[in-house]
Amino acid sequence: MKIDISNTSEKPIYQQLFEQISAQILMGEIDQGYNLPPIRQAAKELRVSIITIKKAWEELERKGLIYTITGKGCFVSELSSNDKLEKRNEMIRKQMIKDVSYYKSFGLTIDEIIKLLKEID
Repeated sequence: MKIDISNTSEKPIYQQLFEQISAQILMGEIDQGYNLPPIRQAAKELRVSIITIKKAWEELERKGLIYTITGKGCFVSELSSNDKLEKRNEMIRKQMIKDVSYYKSFGLTIDEIIKLLKEID
């Protein structure tokens, strides 16, 4: 599990953790059944608060990406390829809705947004 936290990002640290770990799970980089580090250990290693890690782990669990066994820890859920694809697309759709709304606030049309995206690629 690879985590890069940016203290200069507009995104809260728990959100950065959630996004990076969920992407690694959905891309198959973290295997099902993988035991995530305990909250205190992860907080110490990443030099963030326990509350931040707890919030990220709770969001991962809420999305069905991990599950908790009391006294044993948090583990990556068993997801089929189709489940991973559906969860990935759902997360991307939600982000795209926010992004498109932001771009439209500048008066851009969908065609202009698509044109700009193609220029980036």
